[in-house]
Amino acid sequence: MNHLLSFIGVLLFVALPTASTPHFVGHHLHSKIKTIVIDAGHGGKDNGASGRTAREKNITLKIALLLGGYIQKNIPNVKVVYTRQSDIFLELHERADIANNKKADLFISIHCNSLDKRKADIWGSETYVMGLHTAEENLAVAKRENAVILMENDYKRNYGGFDPNSPEAHIMLSMYQNAHLLQSTALANKMENQLISGSHRPTRGVKQAGFMVLRATAMPSVLIETGFLSNDQDEDYLASQKGQVYIASAIYRAVLEYVEEVEDGKIPSTKPLPAYVAPTANNNSQSSFVTPTYTAGKVVFKVQLASASTPINPKVAPFHKVNTLQREQTGNISKYMVGDFSKHNDALNQQNYWRKNGFPDAFVVAYHGAHRISVDEARKITKQ
Repeated sequence: MNHLLSFIGVLLFVALPTASTPHFVGHHLHSKIKTIVIDAGHGGKDNGASGRTAREKNITLKIALLLGGYIQKNIPNVKVVYTRQSDIFLELHERADIANNKKADLFISIHCNSLDKRKADIWGSETYVMGLHTAEENLAVAKRENAVILMENDYKRNYGGFDPNSPEAHIMLSMYQNAHLLQSTALANKMENQLISGSHRPTRGVKQAGFMVLRATAMPSVLIETGFLSNDQDEDYLASQKGQVYIASAIYRAVLEYVEEVEDGKIPSTKPLPAYVAPTANNNSQSSFVTPTYTAGKVVFKVQLASASTPINPKVAPFHKVNTLQREQTGNISKYMVGDFSKHNDALNQQNYWRKNGFPDAFVVAYHGAHRISVDEARKITKQ
């Protein structure tokens, strides 16, 4: 009887609106959001994270199917597309291809988190959008999820030689900014808020990291780590029917709230952009690079956009926006820069421009002749 009452309570939670969720008004929730792609992480030969008994691939599939069912039932004229509806293996780029080919308006990737060791004090959800690795733990999560590409037959071709074990490669990947960061972040915040109010479990907030599965999507995209299989309490919750229903319904309510705000103009609607194309041996031409030239005794300011120990392709986003991309080699590190400015303020203006156009970590550097010096030293020399 207790189990029956508990499950009835779950059903009532799904069916009834809460104070934090707007009531559904069907007549205007269909013009701007037409297709939502739901991605159940991992699958087939890729189990994902493992708990004592639970497997990530099984939990993500159950939550994904529940979520899709709620959307189809309650939001008219919105089509739900699943990347998988059974225990099959999909390469990461295939998941994004499905979303792009369907011209989706939203992409939601569902996962379970894990640590190397079981810990009782680390649990709860966290939701990611494509962006910078703002903390070491974010980088670790992205590296774990991206490592699945090693199971793919042609991962070097599909991902332009991307090495999932290389921190430098992940830093470069994170610089491919999601063009829909505002919308993605809005949805991610709503998901975390609904999980707090609906499931009464802790959340670890919205974060940015360079997930391969998000980088190639041409629409607002989020990746949710629904909980930690390395935590006993979280594992029991994620593996239970009650937990899966609560999580799926919380995500659904966030999607519903997001759709309403897009329809009402509170969140700008977006048009799909051309998808990211990974560099390959055939298109990795270095013809767009120039070698910086320096004049002895002269001070110049430049804007460094990126540095990496692995080659980048100047023809792919966001580097394709740069007309003259300078490359300076220091040991095995390539530094990518633009500009030759005599005034520090001119370089700062360029720095701010590029930070808004795909390179949020761009910064001003200075040279005295061919030697890099500090910006403060350069300003003293030039009396700026």
